[in-house]
Amino acid sequence: MNKIHKISAVIGCCILILACKEKQKSVELNNENIVEEATKKSIDSIINNPPNGMVWVPGGSFLQGAVQQDKTAMSHEKPQHPVSVDGFFIDITEVTNKAFKKFVNETGYITVAEREIDWEEMKKQLPVDTQKPHDSILQPGSLMFKKTKTSLPNLYDFSQWWRWVNGVNWRHPSGPDSNIDGKDNHPVVHISYEDAQAYCKWTGRRLPTEAEWEYAARGKKTSTIYFWGDDRSELSKMVNSWEGEFPVNNTLEDGFERTAPVKSYPPNDFGLYDMAGNVWEFVSDWYNIKYYEELVATNAEVVNPQGPDKAYNPSQPYLQEKVIKGGSFLCSDSYCASYRVSSRMGTSMDSSSEHIGFRTVATPDMLLK
Repeated sequence: MNKIHKISAVIGCCILILACKEKQKSVELNNENIVEEATKKSIDSIINNPPNGMVWVPGGSFLQGAVQQDKTAMSHEKPQHPVSVDGFFIDITEVTNKAFKKFVNETGYITVAEREIDWEEMKKQLPVDTQKPHDSILQPGSLMFKKTKTSLPNLYDFSQWWRWVNGVNWRHPSGPDSNIDGKDNHPVVHISYEDAQAYCKWTGRRLPTEAEWEYAARGKKTSTIYFWGDDRSELSKMVNSWEGEFPVNNTLEDGFERTAPVKSYPPNDFGLYDMAGNVWEFVSDWYNIKYYEELVATNAEVVNPQGPDKAYNPSQPYLQEKVIKGGSFLCSDSYCASYRVSSRMGTSMDSSSEHIGFRTVATPDMLLK
């Protein structure tokens, strides 16, 4: 073969190789497009057919934090700031006794309130040199609310209406001898953050972020104090809260002394029940009283915020607290009025009480795994 023929053969081979590569690239791109199209169809199908007991909340932007006309807003609810979140599914109701019971029956899970207390672990969260309480005190239990006999001049000291009761847990919510018979549709309570996380893992879901929770709670009311508007007179029709003098007398104007069955009150615009009152709800964010201020100071676009990197609450320096949202049956105008959408509080991760529960969220990518 002469030199010209050799060069021609080499060029021909190169052209053939390039053609094969282009064809392979075209096939790969086509396959990627097919996968993307199939994934999109799967996501669309999931969105149009939400998991049982959940509703799809389309993504969007909103102003998180206290609205200007809210005169009862606390400093840690300010300043209001723009936030964007992607779409997600969220439980229509708070997790109920029935749902939690199924989880426990299938996994054998034991909640924090049912476990023996580890003093060595507990004292890590207490001031140095704190003396060990008597063994009769260090028993499994949870916090229960108690009415006071007379008016209280100081509502900052919550120890006046909370007491630790041995033997109280989600199975025995009102005392060691109580039970949840006939209360399948009440929100599960006496649940710690760890317990809520364990339930989420079992369901393949997670707790909402604070931004997701507040966005969902507002529904389509982007600038109102409550999820239904600004009219306080509608409260007893819309929310299970405390009406009367707290913590002395509850008038029961809303129909319930403690928890109410889920769906006892009207839903918000997204079809979600009890996003105000009944029980507080855990979210995944650390509780940091400076977080909103620091977020605004960065002047950055806030998309799908996950909350601060660490907890900060000078009033509870030894506790690692998570944010809770929505208020409970104990919220009143005279105390915290936390049935307002922007309301937020912090609570310890390792203990429980009779007015805190939770609900779960999921994203399409989680459901496609």
